[in-house]
Amino acid sequence: MREITIVVPVYNEEESLRILHDQIKSVITKLDANLELIFIDDGSTDKSWSIISELSANDACVRGIRFRRNFGKAAALDVGFKKATKPIVMTLDADLQDDPEEIPDFLRLIDSGYDVVSGWKKKRHDPWHKVGPSRVFNWLVSSMTGVKLHDHNCGMKCYRREIFDEITLYGELHRFVPVLAAARGYKVGEKIVQHRARKFGVSKYGFNRFIKGFLDLLTVSFVTGYGQRPQHLLGTVGLSSFAIGALTMLWLAFRWVISRVIPFLPIYNLSGRPAVVYSAALMLLGAQFLSTGVVAELFISYQNRKGREYSIKEEINRK
Repeated sequence: MREITIVVPVYNEEESLRILHDQIKSVITKLDANLELIFIDDGSTDKSWSIISELSANDACVRGIRFRRNFGKAAALDVGFKKATKPIVMTLDADLQDDPEEIPDFLRLIDSGYDVVSGWKKKRHDPWHKVGPSRVFNWLVSSMTGVKLHDHNCGMKCYRREIFDEITLYGELHRFVPVLAAARGYKVGEKIVQHRARKFGVSKYGFNRFIKGFLDLLTVSFVTGYGQRPQHLLGTVGLSSFAIGALTMLWLAFRWVISRVIPFLPIYNLSGRPAVVYSAALMLLGAQFLSTGVVAELFISYQNRKGREYSIKEEINRK
């Protein structure tokens, strides 16, 4: 029998939770699968937690986890992944824009050999001011990381559970799980999914989502490319800066000496020359990059991340 955990982060989605639960159960019943459905209430201020509690009381497969406040989607997904007990883990958004009828197709792709399958909302029911920046962002992520996906932001994804023994989410890194998995050698695929128009509530994302996403992209690019060898990047920048500054300073010193050794040359003075200041600044900057690289290497060597950035208030049907 198929074993699957579905993780649903929830933030003020009281109108949609019962509908989503019924749709998921309908699909899972057809599959004859063993379901674990985990709702993570990310500090909702409406009746979401009451509804999750009700669903859990009436359905043994439903588990609920409630944060003390809003910690963000990445934290909600992280705790959901950590609590998942089934070998296959899927994520859906709680706003009904993801269609549970897509679940069997995701599972078939996992069975075909993929470790991660990401949804692609090819036809979107969002306003242009969200779709345009999102497409630019997806192009940037694919270009900078080498993981060619059309929709890194899609909330509907399917994973093999063991991936999360190696990946820890924080900040806004939830959208980059396929990138982080690919960096560890997992096979990543993509599936076109139906994007349904929102029926209840409002979008939880504003323009600052893209600013944060770009900053996180820089983090992921660094982590996946130099996470275990930060000195290779920082040291290269540091050595280059220091070398340019040192060579410039040597050239200035050479001209100063020559102007005093050869009588017919005009005296070359260093005082008041911007090149002296710039050369010294480049040497100092290079030394700082090199020292930062050394510290980063030491940190990587002894890193042992024990803490989490979320705090669980309640948990239902704990296993």
